Amino acid sequence: MQVTKQLAVFLENKPGTLARVCDELAGVGINIHAITTSDTVDHTVIRMVVSDPRRALLIFEEHGTLVVEDDVLMVDDDNKPGALARICHCLAEAKVNIEYCYCATHPRTKRGLLILRTSDCGKALKVLKR
Repeated sequence: MQVTKQLAVFLENKPGTLARVCDELAGVGINIHAITTSDTVDHTVIRMVVSDPRRALLIFEEHGTLVVEDDVLMVDDDNKPGALARICHCLAEAKVNIEYCYCATHPRTKRGLLILRTSDCGKALKVLKR
């Protein structure tokens, strides 16, 4: 479990955009650990946690792409019923708001990766490490 950087990239919402982003990052050896997209009529917001956020940020900026960097909590936890509920209850009791989260795991995988954007990542980290 750690606080890490997430990049929110604002791009046109049209075919091939995400493919070009993935190609660009792969071309310089940057791995995408987690990704989610939100779409609107004319643009999409791609939120991602990558292996080298500094370098990825520079690449996006070099292309004139709007990018916002945020702290998020990356949680590696058990992939079993109730694991997310336990995390949510711990944060709620500590008055830490979950602004959004995203995750995915294979059903047979023992561990999963959860990305949390909270009102206070430092406090969330301390609470969940107890």
